[in-house]
Amino acid sequence: MRRVLAGLLTLLVVGCAAPIAAVAAPTRTAKIASIRTTDATKGVITVVGTLTPAPAAGTRIPLHQWIPSLKRWQEVAHGYSSGSSVTITTVQPGSVRTYRIAVGAQAPYAAVVSPMISFKHYVWRGMFKKGLVAAGGAGQPQFTVVPPNEGPRRAEADLLANQGGYVWGEVDSTGCRYVRNWLGNLTDGLVRVSLHNGTTAMTSIRMQQETETWLNYDISGVTRLRLQVADIRSGYGPYVSIDSLLLCTN
Repeated sequence: MRRVLAGLLTLLVVGCAAPIAAVAAPTRTAKIASIRTTDATKGVITVVGTLTPAPAAGTRIPLHQWIPSLKRWQEVAHGYSSGSSVTITTVQPGSVRTYRIAVGAQAPYAAVVSPMISFKHYVWRGMFKKGLVAAGGAGQPQFTVVPPNEGPRRAEADLLANQGGYVWGEVDSTGCRYVRNWLGNLTDGLVRVSLHNGTTAMTSIRMQQETETWLNYDISGVTRLRLQVADIRSGYGPYVSIDSLLLCTN
C-alpha cells in the first residue's frame, strides 16, 4: 500500500511540473499605406491607412503629427474605419512633418500605432508672404509689394523703372520647388521679364506692349529667387504688374 501511495504522489508531482504551452496574444497592425497632398492650393493632405485584422466598422482612427517644438504627438485629424481601411484628410500649411495613425484597444487586441512616416507637404503661397530680402536696379527702380490690407495673399506687386532702366526683387525660396508668375505689361513698349538664381539668369520672356502672360519655372534647390524686369524699348520705362505664387513646404 505504501509503495502504491508513493507512486501516486510521484505522478502528481511530475504532472504539476510539466510545462504548459504558451498561447500568443492576438495582435493588430496599423500602417500608413499612402500619404499625399491632394489639393496644393488649400493645403489638403489625404492619408490612407490599413488595419489588420479589421477593427469594428466605424472605429475612430486618429492621425497624429509630431510637433518638434512641443516634443510630443498631436492629433490633427481623424477618420472612421471601413473594413481594413481608413481614409483621413486634414488641411495643413506647407511643412515637413512626421505622421502616424493609431487604433484603440478592442478585445482581444491591444492598442497599436503605425510606423512613422516623414512627409513633405508642398502648398501654394504668395511669393511675398515672408517679404522681400533685397531689391534694386537702375533708373529709379521701384519694386512695390501690394500691402496686406489690399492683397492678403501677399502675391501681388508692381515693378517700375525709368526709360532704359531695370528693377529686381529677391525672396528667400528655401523649401520651395516651383514658381508661377502672372505678368501684366503696362509699359508703352517692349520689356524682358526674367527669373534668376541669385544673380544667375535661369529663364526669361519678352513681353509686347499691354500684354499678359505666364512665366513659370522649376526652382528646386534655388534659395534666392530674383524676379527682374528690364526695359528693351519704351517711351517712359518698364511697368509690369505681377501675381506670383511659390509651391513650398514653409
